[in-house]
Amino acid sequence: MSQIAANLAEVKKKIIASAERVGRDPAEIKLIAVTKTVGIPQMLEAIEAGVTAIGENRVQEINRKFPELHKPVEWHLIGHLQTNKVKYIIDKVALIHSLDSLSLAEEISKRARQAGKEMPVLVQVNVAEEESKHGLKLGETEAFIRNVANLDGLRISGLMTMAPLVEDPEEARPVFRRLRLLSEELRAKAIPGIELRYLSMGMTNDFEVAIEEGANLIRIGTAIFGARS
Repeated sequence: MSQIAANLAEVKKKIIASAERVGRDPAEIKLIAVTKTVGIPQMLEAIEAGVTAIGENRVQEINRKFPELHKPVEWHLIGHLQTNKVKYIIDKVALIHSLDSLSLAEEISKRARQAGKEMPVLVQVNVAEEESKHGLKLGETEAFIRNVANLDGLRISGLMTMAPLVEDPEEARPVFRRLRLLSEELRAKAIPGIELRYLSMGMTNDFEVAIEEGANLIRIGTAIFGARS
């Protein structure tokens, strides 16, 4: 077994254990292997070992790798997306995790309509209000969603957040819990045109806590591919 396959098996064991601790079905949780700076051979190894979804932070990386990776795998754009880059990935990605502005929503809508498709997106919420991170404040999220819910070609499919990088993953728990509660509050309001199926939260250092708090999309890079240089 390759190191990547062994790492992936270890991550999957932790996913199962985390889900079972809180009475969740592990099958509900989708692992997105984050391939930032990872080469095609390593990506192929991961896919061979069972990865079905990969996440990239940068449009340039998707455009470079997409033509080379001849495998049936979902691509996710998980990093900040500039409006002028939407046209390059609209036909390649299954889900955009980082919707955070009206101008970006309008551009995704426009490009998706031109491509004859409906693009699922997650609204990025900066729960901890860190200046270094993108995303809406908690208090802005409902109004924003109501504002963009009826844009053609775009489907609000959930919420995403990044917790602060902390030594003890337990310190991230309140951030994940708050996003889950926000999702529940918004679902209860039955806003037309949205479908809050996904909570994208949790990375290598804190995904077990995120799963315990309701994450069903987790974004794992280092635990699979090793530390980036």
